[in-house]
Amino acid sequence: MTKATITRLFIGGGLAIVAGAIVAVFAIGIAMANDVFVMDGADVVGFSGGGLAFSLLGLAVVGSLAIMGGLIAGLVAWIGALMNTWQLDSKAWFVALLLLGIFNFGFFAMIAFLVAGPDGTTDAERRATQAAASATPA
Repeated sequence: MTKATITRLFIGGGLAIVAGAIVAVFAIGIAMANDVFVMDGADVVGFSGGGLAFSLLGLAVVGSLAIMGGLIAGLVAWIGALMNTWQLDSKAWFVALLLLGIFNFGFFAMIAFLVAGPDGTTDAERRATQAAASATPA
């Protein structure tokens, strides 16, 4: 996976998370403003049905699905970045991405990779052309 593909996937996933969160928060906010939830103090104890209630519930579900899709896209981008950096001669970027991802700092690792990280696919292509050039008889 190229760095450009990883970048598009990571940014698209981030946008999906933000859009999903906005939709879900507004749906829940509108539901609370229209007394869709039956409250007992600070606790939700019931749900008053109706067309508006089920529409807002559907919007909240769509927002949640968008958030989950964005999280999955971020995970796929992280795995793609790991595969990309594995192709490099130096494994420093691979180890940094792996450890930061395992210890829940993967977002910061991905930002660093997108801003300053090398593209392992171009390095692999360069090695392949050098190997092909050295294999041809002179």
